[in-house]
Amino acid sequence: MYKIRVILDTPEDVIRTITVNNSINLEGLHLFIAKSFGFDGQEMASFYRTDNDWNQGEEIPLFNMSEFGDAISMSTCILKDTLPLVNDKLIYVYDFFKMWSFYVEVVDINNELLSESKVIMSIGEIPEEAPEKEFIAEKNEDTFDDEFGDSNFESLDDFNFDNY
Repeated sequence: MYKIRVILDTPEDVIRTITVNNSINLEGLHLFIAKSFGFDGQEMASFYRTDNDWNQGEEIPLFNMSEFGDAISMSTCILKDTLPLVNDKLIYVYDFFKMWSFYVEVVDINNELLSESKVIMSIGEIPEEAPEKEFIAEKNEDTFDDEFGDSNFESLDDFNFDNY
């Protein structure tokens, strides 16, 4: 059994602590997290691997997005393999239009077998609307000057596209 704390990224505390079996896949975890926060689980979602400082890493999407069928997805990731240790973390994003973002952390692992997943602690209510996210890119030294005015790109104004 895994005990997992899920925290909604909002100014107010909205937290659920849940218990799930070790053998579920991330798709099952996604559906239970969505349900525990009052969502129906029908929107697109992804988990993201993260380090101890919550820096976002590799995406684990709900569906396999590869044209070859061998890419990672929630259905192919088993919880005990993805989060093998206490304090392992994931970022979970639900509904890409609203961007509900959650911090997911393993708080306990044991060999108990559950008959069903449960919410064992619930703090706070989900707000009516998802908080707005501000995405700020890191400053890159290779920026363009004045709307590409001083770049190495040639002008395409005089290029004859009729030849192609």
